[in-house]
Amino acid sequence: MRIDLISIFPSYFDVLKLGLFGKAMEKGVVKVNAINLRDFAKGVHRSVDDTPLGGGAGMVMKPEVWASALEKVIGEGDPLILYPSASSPLFTQKKAHQLSKEKWLVICCGRYEGIDERVWEWCKSRGWRVEGFCLGDYILSGGESAACVMLEAVCRLLPGFMGNCQSLEEESYETGILEHNQYTRPFLWRGMEAPKILISGDHGKVDQFRREEGLKKTDAFRPDLIEKLECKDLTKSDAKLLIQLGWNLSGENPKKED
Repeated sequence: MRIDLISIFPSYFDVLKLGLFGKAMEKGVVKVNAINLRDFAKGVHRSVDDTPLGGGAGMVMKPEVWASALEKVIGEGDPLILYPSASSPLFTQKKAHQLSKEKWLVICCGRYEGIDERVWEWCKSRGWRVEGFCLGDYILSGGESAACVMLEAVCRLLPGFMGNCQSLEEESYETGILEHNQYTRPFLWRGMEAPKILISGDHGKVDQFRREEGLKKTDAFRPDLIEKLECKDLTKSDAKLLIQLGWNLSGENPKKED
């Protein structure tokens, strides 16, 4: 996958050279280009922002500098253009899977009060695909950190990125619920034992225990995920546990009883 990141702080993305992401870059699984937006700005000061029309606090990033950068980076290509924005759809694991099928991503990292909205209208008028994404109900100082989070979620789904593909299958959200708690050696640590079932050697019982722990955890912290499950797809053991936890399974989806 090719990834172009446009920002006024291109060195921010040096962090991607670390860990599994860095190894994936070395192996050619992903190719990352960090591009300085100021290279496309005009004037002595290479200004990329101006005051907002209509008044108000902060500054807005100029449309022309972004248009110049995108024209240079994209040329006649057909990437998917992404931009972090608090007013865009929520980024989810499902979306990460969709984006992992793309061959080329161009990510526009805004600053200040954001990027002039006409940039995205202009992109669409050229036939370019463009989407905004939001990580959650909070505000960041810029799009760089959001871009790194999004890329981590997307690129780890690419073939060759992870050392153990089974890790992906067992993670939170992949099965529709949160992942079970994790434990390692020693079994007894500072007076606290790990669940004994995990050292029983019975893989079937271990799998069942982990499934139940995941459901309990989801019930406690993310009941909205359980509401998205389909009752017809639940196993007998899943259904039994959810009923014990106070869920009504008479409809299409589970509903928490009052």
